[in-house]
Amino acid sequence: MALDVAERQPRTRLRLWLLLGPAFVAAIAYVDPGNVAANLTAGARYGYLLVWVLVAANAIAVFVQYQSAKLGIVTGRSLPELLGARLGTAGRRAYWAQAELVAAATDIAEVIGGAIALNLLFGLPLPLGALIVGAAAIGILAVQSRRGQRPFEAVILALLAVIAVGFLAGLVVSPVDWRAAANGLIPRFDGAPTVLLAASMLGATVMPHAIYLHSALARDRHGSSADTGRLRTLLRATRLDVVLALVLAGAVNIAMLLLAASALPGVAGTDTIEGAHAAIGAALGPVVAAAFAIGLLASGLASTSVGSYAGATIMSGLLHVRVPLLVRRVVTLIPAVVILALGVDPTWALVLSQVLLSLGIPFAMIPLLRLTGSREVMGAHVDRMWVRCVGVGIAGLVVVLNLALVVLTVFAA
Repeated sequence: MALDVAERQPRTRLRLWLLLGPAFVAAIAYVDPGNVAANLTAGARYGYLLVWVLVAANAIAVFVQYQSAKLGIVTGRSLPELLGARLGTAGRRAYWAQAELVAAATDIAEVIGGAIALNLLFGLPLPLGALIVGAAAIGILAVQSRRGQRPFEAVILALLAVIAVGFLAGLVVSPVDWRAAANGLIPRFDGAPTVLLAASMLGATVMPHAIYLHSALARDRHGSSADTGRLRTLLRATRLDVVLALVLAGAVNIAMLLLAASALPGVAGTDTIEGAHAAIGAALGPVVAAAFAIGLLASGLASTSVGSYAGATIMSGLLHVRVPLLVRRVVTLIPAVVILALGVDPTWALVLSQVLLSLGIPFAMIPLLRLTGSREVMGAHVDRMWVRCVGVGIAGLVVVLNLALVVLTVFAA
């Protein structure tokens, strides 16, 4: 009997590892080019001051992404589908409009980031780089369309590995003031600009489209089941999946800020990705600069593919309209190409897109928490009271920060 138990434990662990994957796809949203712009700006301008924002945002992301995946696994439906079933026609269209605006802002950031990377690596004009990124994303999406979710997950995981190496490489040769970094864990601001930047970092770290998407990713990968034992196994695997994926994403984000704080403080031009890349090359050498640019390119390619997947999920659930992923990718590429062709500062466009994403977080988070807290929807897997209290606290924090963002932006204008 003891031998049977000993044999069963490794098999159970192996089964859990084989169930991992959806959270790593969702985690790509947390290391997209918008994160690069927000984190580099924070580190270069304010040193280690806002490290606490990234730590708090990543903790929020772990909580929220698990809730989204849990919703998809238990109900067998995505968050947009559940919202679409509960809203009238006008409500569905209005809700889709704000969600689509968030998805468009995400897509613009991701394509622009990839275009910047191609410009840094090969000197390509930004509009041409955007078209190449879009074409490459179509190829990645074709894997999902033709071969299914697991091969798509494998491609995204490979790109995530490249992103991690690209953005962590600089810390190997750049000395970090760990005492100052630890001091940055104390929550505080330094004037209105840091509040605006913190909101941008929050928008770049807790991504509304990833909240909508994760419920569909988990449902599509695992399906739904009335078997209580299987549901428990899937939820255990999902907790592990979310924690591992977002710890990795959080480490990459914090590494970017630490790199900027240690190597770029007071350096002219580091308020743009191009300037930061040049400064990294001057301070740490061309190899680290090239690794940074390659990480940025992988970030753009992976995140724009996942963003298109999220947009299609949102449209299908709220409008009951299915648009092929490849068609959507072509259509949503246009705004990014136009912005770059008009000569808009790409880093400014990235940071502004993250502010817009921050405003969209409550519209995804609050309905998610209401659904996972409903016994009618979740049955025996309804959130416990302490989970609901934590969710209310997180949602309240996000709403307050967003209100501060709006007030500061209006007065700054």
